[in-house]
Amino acid sequence: MNPVILYSVGVLALIAAGSAIILYFVAKKFKVDEDPRIGEVTEILPGANCGGCGFPGCSGFATALVKGADKGDISGLACPPGGNETMTAVGEFLGLTVEESAPTTAVVRCNGTKAKAPSKLTYEGPTKCAIAHTLFSGENSCPHGCLGLGDCVDACDFEAIYMDEETGLPVVVPDKCTSCGACVRACPRDIIEIRPRGRKDRRVWVACMNEEKGPIPMKNCKVTCIGCAKCFDVCPPVANAITMGNNLAFIDGDKCIACGKCIVVCPTTAILATFEPPKPKPKPVTEEKEASEVKK
Repeated sequence: MNPVILYSVGVLALIAAGSAIILYFVAKKFKVDEDPRIGEVTEILPGANCGGCGFPGCSGFATALVKGADKGDISGLACPPGGNETMTAVGEFLGLTVEESAPTTAVVRCNGTKAKAPSKLTYEGPTKCAIAHTLFSGENSCPHGCLGLGDCVDACDFEAIYMDEETGLPVVVPDKCTSCGACVRACPRDIIEIRPRGRKDRRVWVACMNEEKGPIPMKNCKVTCIGCAKCFDVCPPVANAITMGNNLAFIDGDKCIACGKCIVVCPTTAILATFEPPKPKPKPVTEEKEASEVKK
């Protein structure tokens, strides 16, 4: 055999052997022993790896849980897909009591359907909301409304959201929604929000993100919030759930008592609910008006 080839093979073998020895000692030197509880907690978690907990996957969340348990407190940690059942199991394993949290679901804060916010132009480009958002205001010219290209649907791993072809808007299926927040992060218009499901599944929210004042947004959408504050005025003081900011009303889901008064007074029907709002009571007829009716 050619001595050059033999020499080359020998040199490569020595380099490989030397590298293996170096890697062995480096691995021994910097070896980190993982707490076995981390793997066991990871097995308890649903394995969705959705990031809804705020950590990079279930393993990262399990590590945070174990570290929290060592400090005696995991109250600030939660697994949205697993819910209370999973967190209770984790608490039992770690020897801690976990308080139950109120169930939540994603809510779409836009009601600009094809009928209520008709198209003024046709978009021809990449079918991604993230891209379209950087290019133009939207086919209905509303800079705050849904673009209707379904980035939120693509981001959901639980089939809890779909696009309604008739309205052009995403629809959330609460019974499938795990509140992982993937759709929230995927929406470039920030129109999807995680809100409490409410007692007896009664929810009220402002389905609009418009911050323009008065008649300007009405040119683009018939159901936009115009910042009139009528909802704010009728919200019961015991709840104090509605705030006004940047010409936009916001309903705090944790404070809202679902009385429905705000829904009735909204002049543009920008406030939606999961229940039928109470009908306004007829105004009492005054004596003066009664007298005028008699004269007629």
